Parts: sequence; C-alpha cells; structure tokens
Amino acid sequence: MPKLIYASNMSLDGYTEDEHGAFDWAPPDDDVFTFITELMRSAGTYLYGRRMYETLAVWETDPSLAAQSDLTADYAGAWQAADKIVYSSTLTSPTTANTRLERHFDPATVHGLKATADKDLLVGGPNLAAQALTAGLVDELALFVWPIILGGRNPALPTDTRADLELIEEHRFGSGVVHLRYHVR
Repeated sequence: MPKLIYASNMSLDGYTEDEHGAFDWAPPDDDVFTFITELMRSAGTYLYGRRMYETLAVWETDPSLAAQSDLTADYAGAWQAADKIVYSSTLTSPTTANTRLERHFDPATVHGLKATADKDLLVGGPNLAAQALTAGLVDELALFVWPIILGGRNPALPTDTRADLELIEEHRFGSGVVHLRYHVR
C-alpha cells in the first residue's frame, strides 16, 4: 500500500514559521531544492490545509516562478502534476487544476485514499499533519531541519501526540540543512 508521508521544513527548535508567521527563513539552496522536488515527485496526491495550499498554489498560478530556472521549472511541473486535496471550511474554491476541496478531515476517507492510490501521498502543513498523525495515518516523516533557532510559532510536530519512530535515512547538505526520514512504528 502506498505511504502517507508528512514532509516539512522546520527550524532546529521545531517551528515551521517565524514569529510573524513567515516561511522565508528557509530558502533552499539548489541541492535542498532538488531533493525536495524529488520527494514531491514521488507522490501522486498532496493533502493540504488552506494556508499551505495558498502558499504553494503559486507554483501553478504564477508562471514567472517556473521561468526562473530549470530547478524551479522542475518543481513547478512536479507540483502541478499531482492531485491536491485541500481541507478548508473557509476556502470557496481551489485556484489550481487537479484540486478538490474537502470541508473536514476525515481519517476514514484518507485511509481509503491510501488503499486505492498508485503512488505515495504527502501531507503538508503541521496542523493537518497533526490530525493525520493522531489518527494513525502517517507512515513516514520527511523532516528538513534548518540550522536556525526561530523561537517562532506553529510547531512542526504535535505537542499532544506520541509516535514511536525509527530513523531510516538521513542526509546532510552543505548548507547545514539535515533531512531526517522516519518510519512511524
């Protein structure tokens, strides 16, 4: 059965956003960007909350991003090729192709998606990922730990859920970023 993978950038102190709610503290270098693109390409479906979806939708709605380089074009192509499911009670309609809107996260529906998928699924965004972890749906975590202490907000991992993990891969980048891949036991 395909896996549900939670992928996230996080600071060394465990946050996904700085104190102002920004993500710009983690601009990937070419090696990190290529690695993340390959992870994105490995999945056939992305599960997002509204905010993460709106942040990433620019990879389809703003063609100038893809035009910046071969690397950004490759990422945009990978992002656009996947199906997207956005969980939001406030979004009126998606702005990208291959995207459907769900009003509420339903663990049984996601379990069914995993059972019928041809490729892995990625969940992005710490709030949605926390729901999936709590429901026992996440098979792996793919964490990109950046060499920065943010003292920010929005922790990458839930603070009220236990998950026993097994480290199955690590990769160190020249920029100081470390990719840690864990299997959820």
